[in-house]
Amino acid sequence: MGGRLSSRVRAEPLTVREGPAVGNRRQESPNLILRRVRRLEPMGEFELRERDGLARIGRFPTPHGAVETPALLPVVHPDPARQPIPPSEIRRRFGLAAVITSAYITWRTPPLREIAESRGIHALLDFDGPVMTDSGAFQQHAYGQVEVSDAAIFSFQRRIGSDIATVLDVFTEPDAPQEVALRAIEETSLRAKQARSLHKGLLAVPVQGGLHAPLRFRSASEASEIGDVLAVGGVVPLMEQYRFADLARVLIAVRPGLSPGAAVHLFGTGHPMTFAFAALFGVDLFDSAAYLKFARRGALMFPDGTVPLQDVREAICRCALCEAVPLTEVARMSDEDRVVRVAEHNLLQCAQEVSLVRQAIRDATLWELAERRAASHPALQVGLRTAVRGVRTFLPTEPESRRSFRVVGPTSGLRPSVIRFLAQVERWKEGRGPYRDHPRVPLTPGGIGRTPTETRSGASLLWETQTAIGRVPLELTEIYPVGCYLGLEEFESRADRAESVASADGLDADLDRDYSKRWAERQLRATFEWVHGREGANEVLSRGLVGERSTRTGRLRGVVREGNRLFTIGNDGLPRPTWLGAELVHAARAFPAQRIIADSDAVPFVEEGRSLFSRFVKGGDSSLIPGSSALVVDESDRLLAVGRLVLAPPEMGRIPRAVAVRVVAHRRRPDGEPDPEAGGPESPVGPDGRDL
Repeated sequence: MGGRLSSRVRAEPLTVREGPAVGNRRQESPNLILRRVRRLEPMGEFELRERDGLARIGRFPTPHGAVETPALLPVVHPDPARQPIPPSEIRRRFGLAAVITSAYITWRTPPLREIAESRGIHALLDFDGPVMTDSGAFQQHAYGQVEVSDAAIFSFQRRIGSDIATVLDVFTEPDAPQEVALRAIEETSLRAKQARSLHKGLLAVPVQGGLHAPLRFRSASEASEIGDVLAVGGVVPLMEQYRFADLARVLIAVRPGLSPGAAVHLFGTGHPMTFAFAALFGVDLFDSAAYLKFARRGALMFPDGTVPLQDVREAICRCALCEAVPLTEVARMSDEDRVVRVAEHNLLQCAQEVSLVRQAIRDATLWELAERRAASHPALQVGLRTAVRGVRTFLPTEPESRRSFRVVGPTSGLRPSVIRFLAQVERWKEGRGPYRDHPRVPLTPGGIGRTPTETRSGASLLWETQTAIGRVPLELTEIYPVGCYLGLEEFESRADRAESVASADGLDADLDRDYSKRWAERQLRATFEWVHGREGANEVLSRGLVGERSTRTGRLRGVVREGNRLFTIGNDGLPRPTWLGAELVHAARAFPAQRIIADSDAVPFVEEGRSLFSRFVKGGDSSLIPGSSALVVDESDRLLAVGRLVLAPPEMGRIPRAVAVRVVAHRRRPDGEPDPEAGGPESPVGPDGRDL
């Protein structure tokens, strides 16, 4: 494979410097992550380009071109006579760049075998893009056994030029006893190691284990040591039986064991309503023959379900295919023509849904898309509910914020971002209180100015309000997800929403006084404590910082000192440092707080504003999460730049072809992230002055 291959990088166990277990993000004195990187055998490298939590847009190179992920690999029959849509048409007309076919069927069919061995699998399929081959595990599931050894079928895949060869695993039924599942993963792991020793090309290693979570995790961890593609198997029966809750449990179990540097494949994910659900768990590759199987029984696939062709009386689909030949006419075609036309429709729906999933990842709205798709079937809703119960699976890569938080369904309030926010609120409130109830009001001079911050005797008054996701101190209500929350509550009657304290019974405070300045100070401190902890906020705020409000909305939009902007505050309510702000944080916070350490080879590039790539990260603050602002420093703690994390610290060094920190400001471009008040379209503003 020549230049298309490079060495896989795997991180050694972390060396951590402990700090006291206090503060808002696990520790006031952050851990220092140190990794020694060692090279293993040559393999393909997955390139991460965009992400939304575990979901990612990536690029996976193969000998016949790169696969852009998430991607659907339609299952194609190796016999052209049994494949109604030619593979070349799948690529040209439907934009699906890769396919998967059965090496086992090819091997056991002499005419196909002869062509594949003499001319290659690509010639047999008449397809010049990437081809992944399955080894017979599905036939093992369907018929109980296969007529070939694992060594023989793997050797065959190598001879026919498969781009991604798959180890013949021991298929494990979901409800198999634990001892049966254990023997299966032990045998599969042995076969994978033998295959790896013989094959330097791209290798797909199945992950089995039935419904036994410890075995699934073990299988995923062992596969990660060997494979370029980690293929979660044994799940087709779950999808056929609409057991999406069990599918979620399988994915929750395997996800922590899967290497972030490998592509993740989910066997049999063929219905478009499941793509967003699978992508939430970081699945990069889908495959299925469902587009054709459904067509043969006259079923039309849509992202929100399945419709029998025979029931169609109206123009329910306006895709290019159905515009050219309406579905009511398709129903009157001959059996052969009808199957082809419905299969094409199904494939087009699948291709379009993959594009929607990719766009949702770019827009950081994948949870919203998954919730909309889950509404199409009760079983999928149960699956999503099971997924959010496994929130620990998602938290390590859950971004610090998104542009908005829109409510879609009953699981919206259980998203990882909400769970983490409420947990951090409870930590933030430790040692404070008691809190008084207050109506929800905007943190603007007109909205909060008449709410007292102290009694006449000077005692501090603390207020919290009931938000749609829980009780939150008033000074934190502009932080994501509360600050940019968009749900039913935003459009209900506001007649009962007071603009000041509705009842002053028992409150010895001056209700005629303007407390706007005190609230600005309180909000500024709360915001910095949220990010830096109390001790860190004290250090930063002791440098004479002043909040700056938007002239349009009245919201806190910046932090200045002596007329110079040091921090910009966007719709997520979090302070993002400019270069001047980064210099202040660097001076105020002790090493390694808020830092990511760059290798000396990357220093000249980072200083010029180039992003820091994963392979050049030497260590850093383990409390940071994707989306966090971070100081990029060299090994002597010299400040190079400030940026936003793309990867979680545990992923750095494990995905070599990925940006770890996207630089936003450096000495030569000190302004940092765009001023939310300057340029661009206006953000919609609600009646209470909060951005929608």
